[in-house]
Formats: sequence, structure tokens, C-alpha cells
Amino acid sequence: MAVVDTPGLDRSSIDIMFLTCLAHLSLIFVSFVCLFHSGVPRQHRGEIWKFLSEQYLLQQTVPSRPPSNPTPYKELLKQLTSQQHAILIDLGRTFPTHPYFQAQLGAGQLSLFNILKAYSLLDPEVGYCQGLSFIAGVLLLHMGEEDAFNMLKFLMFDVGLRKQYRPDMIILQIQMYQLSRLLHDYHRDLHSHLEQQEIGPSLYATPWFLTLFASHFPLGFVARVFDMLFLQGSEVIFKVALSLLGSHKPLILQHDSLESIVDFIKTTLPNLGLVQMEKTINQPVVSESLLPSNISCKQLNMKKTSLLV
Repeated sequence: MAVVDTPGLDRSSIDIMFLTCLAHLSLIFVSFVCLFHSGVPRQHRGEIWKFLSEQYLLQQTVPSRPPSNPTPYKELLKQLTSQQHAILIDLGRTFPTHPYFQAQLGAGQLSLFNILKAYSLLDPEVGYCQGLSFIAGVLLLHMGEEDAFNMLKFLMFDVGLRKQYRPDMIILQIQMYQLSRLLHDYHRDLHSHLEQQEIGPSLYATPWFLTLFASHFPLGFVARVFDMLFLQGSEVIFKVALSLLGSHKPLILQHDSLESIVDFIKTTLPNLGLVQMEKTINQPVVSESLLPSNISCKQLNMKKTSLLV
């Protein structure tokens, strides 16, 4: 390949310019990750999620399996679904205290129904599964109806969430086993404590995976989980679950019966408050796992200064 000469610049100057550009690009990436570490502004969240989905698709060397049904969203809405009854039942159970979804068959519930109906037609193998309404609901709170449908489709097919909703639920069972092994490796004392009471992840973590924590945890926390999901992929679900259990390990170890432990994890833990949830989501294992090993968000300002000198 021929090298194009640049008048007025020698090769060493070009090399310095190139390395400087690379340094600035690296800084932009680190800054972007740290934006997620500190929280994405709510008013920009939907647009950022859409942007990240586009970047994710551009980076894939092997394209994911597309839906077998390529019918556009507006055409899907004109069709009938056999899942209508199940969807309608769950509408009132999805964020029942949130103003947007409170009114029976109000604007929020109608948009939610449309998305779930369309998805059940797009993906007949999964159809409708409990849990999907919460994911669609979170998306609807940050973007319009058709965009929310497209993001649900992206999460299911491209990020790969749909496999845990297949009728046999085998992948979900595997995920529960994987979470148990992670607990064993990273928090062995907590794992042993739970094992003594015969408490496996399926007793408390199934809704965490099927609703991406949205059925039990504050929406502010859930939105942060979605931030990291769009940035890092489905492994974030494991990271958040492990961080939740690990950061509350002393409280869990205080309980010594199956009923009290499960009740604490399922009921008390999600209601410990946004401050505690913020500490959980800001655990390095969750929020800084994309950063180079020699840099943290706290070091970012120093890096900026050194690049500008």
C-alpha cells in the first residue's frame, strides 16, 4: 500500500499525531463508561440506549439470528394474538403504582399491550412470557412505543435474552446454577450459609433475571441496570445479582432460617433505599468492568490533565 506524503510533516510528527488521537479516543471511551458509572441523565436515557444498540450491532462480527417474522411493527398491530388473555391479565400487575400505568387501559397500558402483542406475533416460540411486561414497561418510560418495541426486539434477539424465556426454561435453570457457582467462588461463606438452608438462586433470583430486576427494585436502580445492560450485555445481570448479594452479605448472614432468609432477599433487600442501591450499582465489578485494569473513574481527571499538557 502506498504511503501518502503529507507536506510539511515528517514521519515522526505523523506518528505523534496518530498516538495523540488514539489517546484522546481512549479518553472519550473512558469518559463514556464513567458517565454510566455516575448515572445517565434521565432525559437522554432513551436516546443513549438506542445509540448503544446501534453501536452494538456495528461491532458484531457474526450477525445474530434475526426474527423469523420480518413484519413491520404497525402491521403486527393489525393482527390477532393467541396470547391476548395472558397479556391483558399482566397489564394491571406491571408497575401498578406508577402514574403512567395506573389507569386501566389508559395510555400506558395500551402502549404496553401493543408492544407485548406485537412481540408475541414476531416471536411465536416465546410468544408472551411473564416478565416481559416489566422490560417493555421500563423501555416505554424512556422512549416512544415503536422505539420501545425495537429495543425489546434488540434485547431479546441481539443481546440474547430471549433464550431464557423459551418454553422449556432450560437456559434459566442453567443461569441459576451459574449464579450459584459464582456465589461459591466469590462469597463462599454466604454460599455455604444458603446451602445449609437448601436455598438455591431459583428461590429468589428468578424474577431478577426474567424482569431485569424491575418487578422488585426501585425504578431508579432498574434504569441503572438497563444502562449497564446496553453498554456491556447480558453478563450485567449476573454482576448485579452477585453485587446485591455480596454487598448485603452481613445482613443476610444474620438470618438463620429458610423463610427469613428468602423473605429478606425478596422483600427487605429491594426496599433498603436508593442510597444502598446506588452503592450496589457502583460496585467496581458492575460499573467499571469495561475500563482498563490500570484506570478507574476516580483517576479520569488526572488522565485528562496529562493529555492536555
